[in-house]
Amino acid sequence: MPAEIRVFAPATVANVAAGFDILGFALGQPGDEIAIRRRKEPGIVLHNRTDFAAMPLEPSANTAGVALQAMLAHLGSDAGFEITFLHKIKPGSGIGSSAASSAAAVYGANYLLGEPLTRQQLVPFAMEGEKLASGTAHADNVAPALMGGFVLVRSYHPLDLITIPAPPLLHCSIIHPQIELKTEDARKVLKKQISLKDAVVQWGNVAGLIAGLLREDYSLIGRSLHDVIVEPVRSLLIPGYDRIKDAAMQAGALGCSISGSGPSLFALSTSEADAQRISAAMLDVCRACGLQSESYVSGINSQGVRVL
Repeated sequence: MPAEIRVFAPATVANVAAGFDILGFALGQPGDEIAIRRRKEPGIVLHNRTDFAAMPLEPSANTAGVALQAMLAHLGSDAGFEITFLHKIKPGSGIGSSAASSAAAVYGANYLLGEPLTRQQLVPFAMEGEKLASGTAHADNVAPALMGGFVLVRSYHPLDLITIPAPPLLHCSIIHPQIELKTEDARKVLKKQISLKDAVVQWGNVAGLIAGLLREDYSLIGRSLHDVIVEPVRSLLIPGYDRIKDAAMQAGALGCSISGSGPSLFALSTSEADAQRISAAMLDVCRACGLQSESYVSGINSQGVRVL
């Protein structure tokens, strides 16, 4: 067993339009990278070599630290670990920053302990990091970060995770306007009650999206990428949202919606060339709106977190 390993945990898109808190997928890029090694002494020590100086390094205040503490408590282990954050997804970006940190930590520690737990068994501990970050232990980011591909959270009590193969042509364009939108704040704007009419529409779109993925029916995927419950309220928090989404659709996207809690947007398409064109169109609108933005183009990451 090596004394130290480097671990990459991918960014993720959660909700995927209609699948609020129950559906997500892993991206090829960007992601978190950590170095992790065993210590002779018990306890967790964190170091930060990223560009984000404000990262908390007290384990109980850090998503990776909290997730790892939960895993070690479950195992009854007093093993000590030292984690150095090397690269970090920008916090508050809506592409699973806290999930990537949590997934990298528990996966790396589990690897160094001889892999007593499966990837799926690591999910509940990574969810504790999400609870620290957003107030809710949701799995739609951490599950695909750990397991790869698309993951459906069929149930939270008990936790029931279903992996769904990604159609081979599917590509994703991500636009990240350089504003921070905390998941906890984005949850505060959600409606406490919804109409039966909206619920029926949403259920149909979730079912259609899952069927489209399983059947590799890209047209059905596109028709199902509609959110009538969460997107209408959260989109108000993202400057130029309607214009950016319209640009993606005009450029040929199957569909476009908010990634996680935002402010990032994602658009799905059927080739890397299409994804690049869609990304460029979305960036053009961001510039016209005076928004500094970053963009990523990626296939669907079927592996998830991995040792580098």
